[in-house]
Amino acid sequence: MKLYNSIGPNPRLVRMFAAEKGLTLPLVEVDIIAGENRRQPYLSINPAGGTPVLELDSGEALAETTAICEYLEEKHPSPPLIGATPEARARTRMWTRRVDLHFVQPLVQGFRSAEGLPLFKDRNRCLPQAADDLKATAREGLAWLEAHMGDRKFIAGDSVTLADIVLLSFVDFGALVGQSMDPALTRLGAWHRRMSDRASAAA
Repeated sequence: MKLYNSIGPNPRLVRMFAAEKGLTLPLVEVDIIAGENRRQPYLSINPAGGTPVLELDSGEALAETTAICEYLEEKHPSPPLIGATPEARARTRMWTRRVDLHFVQPLVQGFRSAEGLPLFKDRNRCLPQAADDLKATAREGLAWLEAHMGDRKFIAGDSVTLADIVLLSFVDFGALVGQSMDPALTRLGAWHRRMSDRASAAA
Protein backbone atom coordinates (compact mmCIF):
# COMPACT_ATOMS: atom_id res chain seq x y z
CA MET A 1 0.00 0.00 0.00
CA LYS A 2 0.96 3.63 -0.41
CA LEU A 3 -0.70 6.88 0.59
CA TYR A 4 -0.99 9.87 -1.71
CA ASN A 5 -0.30 12.58 0.83
CA SER A 6 -0.34 16.38 1.03
CA ILE A 7 -0.56 19.21 3.47
CA GLY A 8 -3.92 19.60 5.20
CA PRO A 9 -6.05 17.98 7.89
CA ASN A 10 -7.47 15.11 5.83
CA PRO A 11 -4.13 13.45 5.03
CA ARG A 12 -3.00 14.10 8.58
CA LEU A 13 -5.93 12.26 10.11
CA VAL A 14 -5.25 9.19 7.95
CA ARG A 15 -1.55 9.29 8.85
CA MET A 16 -2.49 9.57 12.52
CA PHE A 17 -5.01 6.72 12.26
CA ALA A 18 -2.35 4.52 10.68
CA ALA A 19 0.20 5.52 13.34
CA GLU A 20 -2.24 4.54 16.10
CA LYS A 21 -2.43 1.15 14.39
CA GLY A 22 1.36 0.87 14.29
CA LEU A 23 1.33 1.03 10.49
CA THR A 24 3.87 2.85 8.34
CA LEU A 25 2.44 3.83 4.97
CA PRO A 26 4.85 4.83 2.17
CA LEU A 27 3.96 8.38 1.11
CA VAL A 28 3.67 9.89 -2.34
CA GLU A 29 3.61 13.66 -1.98
CA VAL A 30 1.02 15.65 -3.95
CA ASP A 31 1.50 19.42 -4.31
CA ILE A 32 -2.03 20.70 -3.82
CA ILE A 33 -0.92 24.34 -3.67
CA ALA A 34 0.37 24.02 -7.25
CA GLY A 35 -2.84 22.23 -8.20
CA GLU A 36 -1.20 18.88 -8.93
CA ASN A 37 -4.32 17.18 -7.59
CA ARG A 38 -6.50 19.00 -10.12
CA ARG A 39 -4.86 17.65 -13.27
CA GLN A 40 -3.61 14.44 -14.80
CA PRO A 41 -2.19 12.02 -13.90
CA TYR A 42 -3.61 12.50 -10.39
CA LEU A 43 -7.20 12.76 -11.63
CA SER A 44 -6.89 9.27 -13.08
CA ILE A 45 -6.21 8.09 -9.51
CA ASN A 46 -8.93 10.17 -7.86
CA PRO A 47 -11.33 11.97 -10.23
CA ALA A 48 -12.64 14.01 -7.29
CA GLY A 49 -9.17 15.53 -6.94
CA GLY A 50 -8.94 15.28 -3.18
CA THR A 51 -6.22 13.96 -0.93
CA PRO A 52 -5.41 11.55 0.57
CA VAL A 53 -5.79 8.42 -1.53
CA LEU A 54 -4.75 4.96 -0.37
CA GLU A 55 -3.47 2.83 -3.22
CA LEU A 56 -3.78 -0.86 -2.46
CA ASP A 57 -1.31 -3.51 -3.54
CA SER A 58 -3.84 -4.52 -6.20
CA GLY A 59 -3.65 -1.03 -7.68
CA GLU A 60 -7.15 -0.10 -6.55
CA ALA A 61 -7.39 3.46 -5.19
CA LEU A 62 -9.47 4.29 -2.12
CA ALA A 63 -10.39 7.92 -1.54
CA GLU A 64 -12.31 9.66 1.28
CA THR A 65 -10.87 9.59 4.78
CA THR A 66 -13.62 7.58 6.44
CA ALA A 67 -13.47 4.86 3.78
CA ILE A 68 -9.69 4.66 4.12
CA CYS A 69 -9.83 4.44 7.91
CA GLU A 70 -12.62 1.85 7.80
CA TYR A 71 -10.48 -0.24 5.43
CA LEU A 72 -7.43 -0.02 7.68
CA GLU A 73 -9.58 -0.95 10.67
CA GLU A 74 -10.89 -4.05 8.95
CA LYS A 75 -7.44 -5.13 7.78
CA HIS A 76 -5.79 -4.33 11.13
CA PRO A 77 -8.49 -4.54 13.83
CA SER A 78 -6.13 -4.15 16.78
CA PRO A 79 -6.11 -1.76 18.48
CA PRO A 80 -9.73 -0.97 17.64
CA LEU A 81 -10.17 2.68 16.64
CA ILE A 82 -13.73 2.34 15.37
CA GLY A 83 -14.89 -0.36 17.74
CA ALA A 84 -14.64 -4.02 18.69
CA THR A 85 -18.41 -4.53 19.06
CA PRO A 86 -21.45 -3.40 17.05
CA GLU A 87 -22.35 -0.98 19.83
CA ALA A 88 -18.87 0.54 19.99
CA ARG A 89 -18.71 0.90 16.21
CA ALA A 90 -22.10 2.59 16.12
CA ARG A 91 -21.05 4.95 18.92
CA THR A 92 -17.82 5.90 17.17
CA ARG A 93 -19.57 6.46 13.86
CA MET A 94 -22.24 8.56 15.57
CA TRP A 95 -19.69 10.86 17.20
CA THR A 96 -17.50 11.01 14.10
CA ARG A 97 -20.53 12.16 12.12
CA ARG A 98 -21.40 14.74 14.77
CA VAL A 99 -17.85 16.10 14.69
CA ASP A 100 -18.11 16.37 10.92
CA LEU A 101 -21.53 18.04 10.82
CA HIS A 102 -21.20 20.38 13.80
CA PHE A 103 -17.59 21.45 13.33
CA VAL A 104 -15.57 20.18 10.37
CA GLN A 105 -17.90 21.21 7.56
CA PRO A 106 -18.52 24.81 8.69
CA LEU A 107 -14.84 25.24 9.65
CA VAL A 108 -13.64 24.19 6.21
CA GLN A 109 -16.28 26.20 4.35
CA GLY A 110 -15.50 29.24 6.50
CA PHE A 111 -11.81 28.96 5.65
CA ARG A 112 -12.38 28.43 1.94
CA SER A 113 -14.74 31.41 1.84
CA ALA A 114 -12.33 33.77 3.64
CA GLU A 115 -8.60 33.19 4.15
CA GLY A 116 -8.53 30.36 1.61
CA LEU A 117 -10.59 32.17 -1.03
CA PRO A 118 -7.65 33.05 -3.33
CA LEU A 119 -6.71 29.36 -3.52
CA PHE A 120 -10.18 27.83 -3.70
CA LYS A 121 -12.33 30.34 -5.63
CA ASP A 122 -11.58 28.65 -8.97
CA ARG A 123 -11.72 25.11 -7.55
CA ASN A 124 -14.83 24.97 -5.36
CA ARG A 125 -18.02 26.92 -4.83
CA CYS A 126 -17.11 29.36 -2.08
CA LEU A 127 -19.45 31.53 -0.03
CA PRO A 128 -17.56 34.69 0.97
CA GLN A 129 -20.82 36.37 1.95
CA ALA A 130 -21.40 33.59 4.49
CA ALA A 131 -17.84 33.23 5.82
CA ASP A 132 -18.48 34.87 9.19
CA ASP A 133 -21.62 32.83 9.79
CA LEU A 134 -19.83 29.61 8.83
CA LYS A 135 -17.03 30.36 11.30
CA ALA A 136 -19.60 31.14 13.99
CA THR A 137 -21.33 27.85 13.25
CA ALA A 138 -18.02 26.01 13.74
CA ARG A 139 -17.48 27.76 17.09
CA GLU A 140 -20.99 26.83 18.18
CA GLY A 141 -20.33 23.27 17.09
CA LEU A 142 -17.31 23.01 19.35
CA ALA A 143 -19.33 24.44 22.23
CA TRP A 144 -21.99 21.80 21.56
CA LEU A 145 -19.38 19.04 21.65
CA GLU A 146 -18.01 20.45 24.91
CA ALA A 147 -21.47 20.48 26.47
CA HIS A 148 -22.14 16.87 25.52
CA MET A 149 -18.72 15.41 26.33
CA GLY A 150 -19.54 14.87 29.98
CA ASP A 151 -16.82 13.14 31.96
CA ARG A 152 -15.51 11.09 29.06
CA LYS A 153 -11.76 11.27 28.46
CA PHE A 154 -12.28 11.02 24.72
CA ILE A 155 -15.05 12.01 22.35
CA ALA A 156 -16.80 8.64 22.07
CA GLY A 157 -15.73 7.02 25.33
CA ASP A 158 -12.70 6.12 27.41
CA SER A 159 -10.34 5.28 24.57
CA VAL A 160 -9.16 7.01 21.41
CA THR A 161 -11.33 6.51 18.33
CA LEU A 162 -11.65 7.86 14.83
CA ALA A 163 -13.83 10.66 16.24
CA ASP A 164 -10.90 12.00 18.29
CA ILE A 165 -8.49 11.77 15.38
CA VAL A 166 -10.82 13.67 13.06
CA LEU A 167 -11.50 16.36 15.65
CA LEU A 168 -7.84 16.84 16.55
CA SER A 169 -6.81 17.18 12.91
CA PHE A 170 -9.38 19.89 12.26
CA VAL A 171 -9.00 21.72 15.60
CA ASP A 172 -5.29 22.04 14.84
CA PHE A 173 -6.04 23.11 11.27
CA GLY A 174 -8.44 25.74 12.59
CA ALA A 175 -5.69 27.15 14.80
CA LEU A 176 -3.52 27.60 11.72
CA VAL A 177 -6.18 29.48 9.73
CA GLY A 178 -7.53 31.89 12.34
CA GLN A 179 -10.22 29.69 13.87
CA SER A 180 -8.65 28.72 17.19
CA MET A 181 -10.61 26.83 19.81
CA ASP A 182 -12.09 29.00 22.57
CA PRO A 183 -9.93 28.53 25.73
CA ALA A 184 -13.16 28.63 27.76
CA LEU A 185 -13.91 25.13 26.46
CA THR A 186 -12.04 23.48 29.31
CA ARG A 187 -13.14 19.88 28.73
CA LEU A 188 -12.05 20.06 25.11
CA GLY A 189 -8.89 21.86 26.18
CA ALA A 190 -7.94 18.95 28.46
CA TRP A 191 -8.90 16.50 25.71
CA HIS A 192 -6.71 18.41 23.24
CA ARG A 193 -3.71 18.17 25.55
CA ARG A 194 -4.21 14.41 25.94
CA MET A 195 -4.48 13.94 22.19
CA SER A 196 -1.54 16.21 21.37
CA ASP A 197 0.69 14.23 23.75
CA ARG A 198 0.14 11.01 21.81
CA ALA A 199 3.01 9.92 19.59
CA SER A 200 0.61 9.59 16.66
CA ALA A 201 -0.13 13.34 16.75
CA ALA A 202 3.25 13.93 15.10
CA ALA A 203 2.37 11.71 12.12
